[in-house]
Amino acid sequence: MLIGYARISTRSQNLDAQRDALVAAGCDRIFEEIASGARTDRPVLAEAIDYARTGDTIVCMKLDRVARSLSHLTGLMTMLEERQIGFRSLTEALDTTSPGGRLVFHIFGAIAQFERDLIISRTKSGLAAARKRGRVGGRPLSMTPEKLNAARRLLKSGTPAREVASAIGVSVPTLYRHLPASQAA
Repeated sequence: MLIGYARISTRSQNLDAQRDALVAAGCDRIFEEIASGARTDRPVLAEAIDYARTGDTIVCMKLDRVARSLSHLTGLMTMLEERQIGFRSLTEALDTTSPGGRLVFHIFGAIAQFERDLIISRTKSGLAAARKRGRVGGRPLSMTPEKLNAARRLLKSGTPAREVASAIGVSVPTLYRHLPASQAA
């Protein structure tokens, strides 16, 4: 049995195109859901999977209707495989009910993981190279050495901390954080 799953994120969207594609694919039953793709806990998707029996196939129009992340999709596919339930995505022409379809799914997963690992590696290399040249990431410090010296001078002259902080363009907590208690009093 082919079991369709269609999802839209908001009520302002329309399920018609997905429904038409699933009917054209021969789905015997279609489950429809309105839920954000970022959510992994989708009750109607869970209902569709519970409804499926060994040998059935869950069909969707696009992969992103079922899962937004590779880890969520891989976990879902593993669970379906353990229950001997197939999966088919019409747009990506992905069908795990055949050996070739399972191979393609695993190749896509491996390529996506490889790409993610390369991005992480390049990012780490770039950060290390920047650190080696003295550049540090993050927000610029609001309390510069010049502001700190000016704050010390103003505080010594008797100016209240609130006025000092305002004059140098920082908050009072920032001022106190950078000055020892004896200098801030």
